[in-house]
Amino acid sequence: MRIKSLIVLLLLSSFGGLAQGLELYKKETYISKNGELPYRIMLPKHYNPEISYPMLVFLHGSGERGNDNTSQLKHGGAFFASDSIRTKFPAIVVFPQCSAQGYWVNRDYNQTPEGVTIDFPRRNTYRLEQTLLEGLIKALLKSYPVDTDRLYIGGLSMGAMGTFELVRRNPKLFAAAFAICGGANPAIAGKLDRLPWWIFHGDADQVVPIRYSEQMVEALKRLDADVQFTVYPGVDHDSWTPTFANPDLLHWLFAQTKE
Repeated sequence: MRIKSLIVLLLLSSFGGLAQGLELYKKETYISKNGELPYRIMLPKHYNPEISYPMLVFLHGSGERGNDNTSQLKHGGAFFASDSIRTKFPAIVVFPQCSAQGYWVNRDYNQTPEGVTIDFPRRNTYRLEQTLLEGLIKALLKSYPVDTDRLYIGGLSMGAMGTFELVRRNPKLFAAAFAICGGANPAIAGKLDRLPWWIFHGDADQVVPIRYSEQMVEALKRLDADVQFTVYPGVDHDSWTPTFANPDLLHWLFAQTKE
């Protein structure tokens, strides 16, 4: 019942209370020789530059791409900005925005009468958005008092795919990661097993079939990685709403530190 109540509150926050929460995120743009990456950043309540804080980078899905530097907050923005969350878990929270024509990862997405197939590369392939994400994170680590032992990454759908890829490219950077309705090539699991994972997926997902999370969980378990897997029976692509309603997610996440 508690989770159902939290889901209702999250849905309600998508209306009147959403805009107010989003005002806490400052609009910024990371500029480099490679290009630009808009992002929103929210500092902790009672922010003190003399104190080190954990930092969470959250990657949105394909539906929130653009250049308005706002759409990326549609899912999760109000959740992390809620007063109760900010009080319990003081942290720097960052929402980058992928361009309208861009994507966080390289992949081939095909939809046929038989269903969806997604092919992820096995090897390191250049992706501008990943380069910009890496540059943004490095810049933030220089500009803010971040506890580098408590740097976290998470995302949904395309953003979950981007989460797997960013950890693969930077296997020692993050303390923990969570991926909601995403996937990756299980061949990269050997680059992901140094940190704890929590993976979420709906078993009725018609956009990103659950097998892409299942394959990653199986590959990580074969390496004795610390991985949790939560499956939502009957849930289609929107597995982020019950995930954000899970009271254990942030308790788990912010308890993780790099070994």
